[in-house]
Amino acid sequence: MEYIHHYKSPLGGITMASDGKALTGLWFDGQKYFAVTLSKEHEKKMLPVFEAADRWLDIYFQGKEPDFLPPVSFACGSEFRQEVWKILLSIPYGKTMTYGEIATCIAQQRGLSRMSAQAVGGAVGHNPISIIVPCHRVVGVDGSLTGYAGGIARKVSLLKLEHADMEQFYVPKKGTAL
Repeated sequence: MEYIHHYKSPLGGITMASDGKALTGLWFDGQKYFAVTLSKEHEKKMLPVFEAADRWLDIYFQGKEPDFLPPVSFACGSEFRQEVWKILLSIPYGKTMTYGEIATCIAQQRGLSRMSAQAVGGAVGHNPISIIVPCHRVVGVDGSLTGYAGGIARKVSLLKLEHADMEQFYVPKKGTAL
């Protein structure tokens, strides 16, 4: 059985999903790929994992770095996507990483000479646990803020909340998540 919980954030409603033990989804309501991993059979129920996620989000939206991580599960993704999502967890609060840097990490882990940044972009875009698994911290090599399923305005807001150096970034006129 899967369970859901709703959270009201300063950037809009958030829906969370859990398998009863770990967080399996966290989406801004209505975002691209909203609840794509959530089964049709689920019920609304408060669980300890949702309480932990609420606490984490409360701290985060106060502009502070949470010092814990609620339990998360990436059971819904391919091995490649799970590798990418684990790298997202390593990006420090207020810092960013490019799609190409993640591709280089994956290539090194797999003993390959190179990996496609576009493939990484697809995995980042399908991250089912937004914010807590910080896909908003991934940027284009040229400083472009593209590819956030929750929308570019939210990506900018999240990076500003973390006091990221925004001078190096720009919002492109055309992009995948505009």
